Amino acid sequence: MRILAVGDSFFPTGVFRRALERLESEHSVDYLQVDASRTPPDLPIREYEGDPAEIAAHMPGVDALVVHGAPVVDEVLAASEALRLICCARGGPVNVDLGAASARGLPVVTTPGKNADSVADQTLAFLVMLARRFPHAQRFLLDGHTVGESAFEGAQFFGHDLGGHTLGLVGYGNVGHRVARRARAFDMEVVVFDPFLDAETDGGVEQVGDLSELLARADFVSVHARATPENENLFDRDAFARMRPGACFVNTARETLVDEDALDAALESGHLAGAALDVVHKRADSGPHPLLRHDNVVLTPHIGGATHETLLHGALMVAAEIERLAAGAPLVNVINRNAVGT
Repeated sequence: MRILAVGDSFFPTGVFRRALERLESEHSVDYLQVDASRTPPDLPIREYEGDPAEIAAHMPGVDALVVHGAPVVDEVLAASEALRLICCARGGPVNVDLGAASARGLPVVTTPGKNADSVADQTLAFLVMLARRFPHAQRFLLDGHTVGESAFEGAQFFGHDLGGHTLGLVGYGNVGHRVARRARAFDMEVVVFDPFLDAETDGGVEQVGDLSELLARADFVSVHARATPENENLFDRDAFARMRPGACFVNTARETLVDEDALDAALESGHLAGAALDVVHKRADSGPHPLLRHDNVVLTPHIGGATHETLLHGALMVAAEIERLAAGAPLVNVINRNAVGT
């Protein structure tokens, strides 16, 4: 087979090389790093980088196309009559025109859960930072205050241990399971709400059937649900009002799940003790995000999956799917299975 792996600024070809080198003895593997400066703005896909024409020029004879964020549109698909598989090394292939791929009978495989460990690690880091009031303590230093030698200085920064407190997980998929295991190691009680959960939870984790019950019981609420049109602004003014006074809120999932104005109001009123978010809505104006006016807020720029291990894991998952294709074995993570009958 001929394989083309296309890297981008987030997922460089060097990572694909590490994962695909085991295939090079039996297959022809080519690598292309897209030129981000040539990215067209009006393609019918999202979160992409690179010019389809640049990729199409390398496509003749390609059996398996591997991308992360490179644009996969019909122009690219039409450039190889040999094409049999599209691999997208991310959970949601928003940079792939699934309709065009399905119309051509091409399976699209993804890498669900590739970043589950890194996002779970970040979630626990957020919980510790909020519980111990780290944002408030750092703001103290950023404002020019100095650190002395007195043992009594910490009196104004008293926080909480995680142990003995209840963590509520909204969503219990790949990430939620890993967060629960880590939280249990901190001696937290864990309750989960997931309307799509049809299996027993892990030991020491309690499933509840109603979001309101979780919000009423949890000292910390962490969101790990997949975003859908139905759950947009799942956390609105009513949801924040139903959370326990003094609770903390964490979102490492998707920004569409949260009404940020409602969150801002809950923080301003003192109803919530803090919030940490890895994802926020895009803003038209520049400058610090409005939520950062609160000294009990942590924001990070969507870095939950930004680890070297996450990238390699995704590339190795792709390599395994190509090996299945070569062996005639069933593909595992086909996102358009119903459309292509794979």
